[in-house]
This record gives sequence, C-alpha cells and structure tokens, in this order.
Amino acid sequence: MNAVNYDKLMQEELEGAQNKRLLLHSCCAPCSSHCLSELAPHIKVTVFYYNPNLDCAEEYKKRKNEQMRFLSETGLAEFLDCGHAPEEYLSAVRGLEGEREGGARCSVCFRLRLLRTAREAKAHGFDYFATTLTVSPLKNARLINEIGFAVAEEASVKYLPSDFKKRGGYLHSVRLSEEYGLYRQDYCGCAFSKAEREKRKEERS
Repeated sequence: MNAVNYDKLMQEELEGAQNKRLLLHSCCAPCSSHCLSELAPHIKVTVFYYNPNLDCAEEYKKRKNEQMRFLSETGLAEFLDCGHAPEEYLSAVRGLEGEREGGARCSVCFRLRLLRTAREAKAHGFDYFATTLTVSPLKNARLINEIGFAVAEEASVKYLPSDFKKRGGYLHSVRLSEEYGLYRQDYCGCAFSKAEREKRKEERS
C-alpha cells in the first residue's frame, strides 16, 4: 500500500484558504517557526500552546515565553493562551511510565494534546486545527495524522494534515531558530524523555 503524502494533502487543502482560520497546536517556538512560515501566507493562524507533558513549571514557562517572543517579533500568528495542567498529562499516561520513547506513552500524549486543540478550535469557531509535531524527524507523522483525523471526527472540526519535515522543513526550522536566537531543547519535554536523555549522556561519558 502506498504511503499517504500528508504534505501534498496539506498544500491542496490550503489552496483558496485565505479567508479560513486555523488553530495550530505548537510544541515549541523552534518547531513552530518553519510551520508558520509555510502556513501564514495561506491561512490566518492562531497558535495554541497546550503542552501539559512538560516536566516542570520552569521549563514550561521558558518554552512558552520563547513561543510568544517569536510571534511578537514575526507577527506570523496570534496566540491563544492556556495553562500548564501537568496533572492532565500524568493522569493520561498513568501505567505507561516505563514505555520507551516513541511508544504507547507518546501516542497517548499526542492524542491528549490534539484532542484539546480540536475542542478549542471547535469552541472558538476555527475552520481547522493542526499541529507542529510533524516537523520533527523523531516523530511518526503517519501516527500523528491518524490521531488528528480521529479526534477531528470526535470534536466535529476539520483537521489539516501535515508532514512539515518534508521539503527541508526540519532544517529550515533549525536555521530560523538560529536567526531568532530561539531556545532549542534536547528532549521532548516530559520527565520520562528527560530521564532517557540523561541516561544516554551517562553512557557516552
């Protein structure tokens, strides 16, 4: 079976979408940088920074402030605020703490964040919702898009598919991060991925 070209589907959907509104879930400013450069010329974007997976209030605040600074400096999108709510993430992944990075725990995390975004999009009258998560070469774009379509049906709002790493998207995000001096973290944000990062560092030392 041929793989779905989610990047092509996005480009086709964006044709004639200038008068539409998109709620974009963002995991961090660096990832959003490329995604917004792709989306903003075609559709009116509002960034939704819902990331309850972040392991501490300090990290959450640091990443959120960087997101808001990038939007302020570029004017590429508006910002829809929400709280940290780490208890929502911990409740969702209870029993999956020992899963490997990229496994079942991450799938639950993707669904948690995308479903909240879909519901906010529906509540605020957006035409679409989407996520920056597919820009990462470490994340499964097929899985993320499948979750996106599923929660779109659940929330009764349209999902904009994507594979933002295509056409050099990830490398472009790196260049934009350097240009704007954005804080780039070396772990996804949850306590479990942070522990894996520390373990790898110890093994290399």
